[in-house]
Amino acid sequence: MKHSTGLNLAIAVAILTCSSAVQVLAGQSPAIVELFTSQGCSSCPPANANLVRLSSDPNVLALSFSVTYWDYLGWKDSFGKKEFTDRQVTYEPALGQSGAFTPQMVINGHQSIVGYDLSEIRRVIASEPALSGPRIALSANSVVVDAAPKKPAAADIWLVRYDKGIVQVPVARGENAGETLAHAHVVHGLQRLGTWQGEIVAFPIPAVSGSLKRAIIVQERKGGRILAAASD
Repeated sequence: MKHSTGLNLAIAVAILTCSSAVQVLAGQSPAIVELFTSQGCSSCPPANANLVRLSSDPNVLALSFSVTYWDYLGWKDSFGKKEFTDRQVTYEPALGQSGAFTPQMVINGHQSIVGYDLSEIRRVIASEPALSGPRIALSANSVVVDAAPKKPAAADIWLVRYDKGIVQVPVARGENAGETLAHAHVVHGLQRLGTWQGEIVAFPIPAVSGSLKRAIIVQERKGGRILAAASD
């Protein structure tokens, strides 16, 4: 077991230092903007449109999570998943919210705004310090999170799979019946890979396929502050 662990760490170090084999985002990471939205919510299209605008900003990782709790209004969100709803619900106590709502933008895991006003969104993003967590390296089939100088509190490592393009969704029923809604960076998969406690760790992950891209988020437990992020 000790030999295996040492070998894994050696491989992880090699991945982190071999820039020709991987993409490494070191030091500063982009601001992370998570939009919780629903195709069944008549208030959501303005926030969706703002996320479309943010999706072209190289300093922002914009992610659209479709929740499921408005499906009863007559239209089942075509991208909605329970795990996306669960992620939003986990955020709310720390954000001081009494419950989940749409649209909601969560910035770097600890600031919440509705997302109607693009200038306000950009102001909040500008007020955020650059993420200064561990280096993250992505290869074709693995991710490595680097060690920290001092032992931090435990953090979750999340794999997000999202479509980097813009998709148009015609809505036939519900509050947005007859509308075609633009979505950017739609999240299709969310998986917790494991825990980071300041030591170098490596995890196997699926390769990129089709139009889907991958993002890795290192985040304080229970929907806390985002420490670092990287994407394809």
